[in-house]
Amino acid sequence: MDKLPPSPIVSDIPATNRKLDLAGIATSYINAKGQHEVIHPDIRERLFSAMAASETQVDHSVISPVKVFYYGSEYQLILNQPGEYQWHLQLEDLSLVALPYEQPYHGETQSTDIAITLPSSLPLGYHQLILNSPTGNWQCKVIITPERCFEPSSLLNGERLWGSCIQLYSLRSETNWGIGDFSDLKHALREIAQRGGAFIGLNPIHALYPANPQSASPYSPSSRNWLNIIYIDVMAVPEFQQNEAAQHWLHNEPIQQRLREARETVLVDYPQVMALKLEGLDLAYQQFKLLDERHERVQAFAYFQQNCAQALQQQAEFDALHGWLTAENKQMWGWPAWPVEYHDAANPAVRQFVQRHPDEVRFYAWLQWLAHTQLGECFALSQRQGMAIGLYRDLAVGVAEGGSDTWCDKTLYRMKASIGAPPDPLGPLGQNWGLPPMDPLILQQRAYQPFIDLLRDNMTHCGALRIDHVMSLLRLWWIPYGETADMGGYVTYPVDDLLAILALESQRQKCMVIGEDLGIVPPEIVHKLQQYGVYSYKVLYFEQAGINHFKLPQDYPAQSMATITTHDLPTLRSYWHAGDLELGESLGLYPDKATYNALRLSREENKRALIATLIECGLLTEKPQDMSMMTAELSYAIHQFIALSASLLVGLQPEDWLGIVMPVNVPGTTDQYPNWRRKLSCELQEMFEHPEVNELLKAVHSGREIA
Repeated sequence: MDKLPPSPIVSDIPATNRKLDLAGIATSYINAKGQHEVIHPDIRERLFSAMAASETQVDHSVISPVKVFYYGSEYQLILNQPGEYQWHLQLEDLSLVALPYEQPYHGETQSTDIAITLPSSLPLGYHQLILNSPTGNWQCKVIITPERCFEPSSLLNGERLWGSCIQLYSLRSETNWGIGDFSDLKHALREIAQRGGAFIGLNPIHALYPANPQSASPYSPSSRNWLNIIYIDVMAVPEFQQNEAAQHWLHNEPIQQRLREARETVLVDYPQVMALKLEGLDLAYQQFKLLDERHERVQAFAYFQQNCAQALQQQAEFDALHGWLTAENKQMWGWPAWPVEYHDAANPAVRQFVQRHPDEVRFYAWLQWLAHTQLGECFALSQRQGMAIGLYRDLAVGVAEGGSDTWCDKTLYRMKASIGAPPDPLGPLGQNWGLPPMDPLILQQRAYQPFIDLLRDNMTHCGALRIDHVMSLLRLWWIPYGETADMGGYVTYPVDDLLAILALESQRQKCMVIGEDLGIVPPEIVHKLQQYGVYSYKVLYFEQAGINHFKLPQDYPAQSMATITTHDLPTLRSYWHAGDLELGESLGLYPDKATYNALRLSREENKRALIATLIECGLLTEKPQDMSMMTAELSYAIHQFIALSASLLVGLQPEDWLGIVMPVNVPGTTDQYPNWRRKLSCELQEMFEHPEVNELLKAVHSGREIA
């Protein structure tokens, strides 16, 4: 599609666009260069047409479907239509109804009343107000929240903690099946804990596609509410150990050969790994089906099914149906490519499939139970090891177009748009992530329940949750379907309500929150994140103080996690050698040669500035003779530097301990680069026995105690 003509200046935009303003579609924004940029009216109109607001009739409800209050504030519900109503409040915890009678949870309004004032004794939680009149009845979810997210006592006491941030799939070991698994995670937790580390941070471990394992991006999941079953350690499953057929299969030479090949690859061979695991897990499942219904594992699975209810059933149905369809046609990458009768989870054809294949559906539900069980064991181990946080999980910003979440709920997810980012230094052409956005209007109409469920599911079995692109709580860059990333616009979200709910769930789950606030960060979100106790994300590469100088360690904010790099940025060695820039140019990520040359020049200036800052801090005695090389001494100094930061959390990557150059991900690429596949260069045991790695981690731990 041709590019749109230049946008008119703001004063020329007619006031008739009130519907777009009410839908939260911004008219302009401040770009990465600090310049005011107008969003073209045609783009705004196309975004509006993609939203539920364009399909929804005017709401004449007497009361809003949800209202969020801080605990201890005045709980006053505004009526959209004053009148005579009877109201009753159902507390979330029914055991609290015995609170003093002078604070009744029912009442009546007069014809002139414009609001209902609720009792000041309302506890934290989710309560339901029911409003009745002769002409109808309405409901409003009343949410009472704390003011801040949970923080571990160690951080409240000012302790400075450190840990490792790993890509779970990248771990190597003698026992895994060609991809890091939950048993490898246990091994890593023990090693980090022994060296004084407080946590291991994981890449998103959301559900991907067992039937389409090539779709491997953890940030383009099928569902954010479920787990990636590829991380199950098959050999740790009791039913696999007990099944004679499974053991015969495992020790068969052709299978052993496939396992050796899968382990030895530099890149994760997802199709091979998934095929092996599904074969092995199917044998284990046959053993599980022989267990008596009174067996503790059978009862544990039944409880899991009952507790997760319809959500688990739908995920299992999607995976089973996907597997059945791809067995006939490998091009069935996701539900948009399926026959039309299977496009909706509620369609009769889907119901017929489920009735004909109940065992296959139950198998995929069982796999989710295994994954949750093994992840839970990892977190329990971290707590026994005395780790203050243990695990922190990563919540992706969205879900893929063809996955189970959109298959189950096309009203919440808007399929005529995708989310991404406008042009910035990381992506000069902008980024289109191909993820359909959640609709803010539908979120509010559903009293934020999808968001609540998302937090609960991802705060399970961990002590911290990292929210990728945390600015999404305030706004998201929507791109009309089929457009390039630069032809989008910002859509706002109810940030105060979402942050308040985040605080409530954080406190309930005893799970602290880290917000990835990189890129174009609007000023209004910075204060809100600080206010709600969300930890900021500080990357060394970006923490500069003016020209030719990096921010000193003591100047990092305490309420933050400091790190050298991330999965979207070059490793330390690649950064120093400008390997990422050379790779970016070879992949066509820059609009012209001048952009590449400017980035190279800027990188050299940044390296000189960092060296000067390291010398100022006493971590280097002099400028290296060869500025082009990342030496062990320089890496040691940079790790010491970040360890001395005032940030209460520091997270470090094994890639930098091992001097790896190849990145795990190159933003802006799909098939041009093997994203999310690169393994570490050695096995876990070898890495933690390496003298230089141990010396480095010892220095990091000492630096954290000194800081």
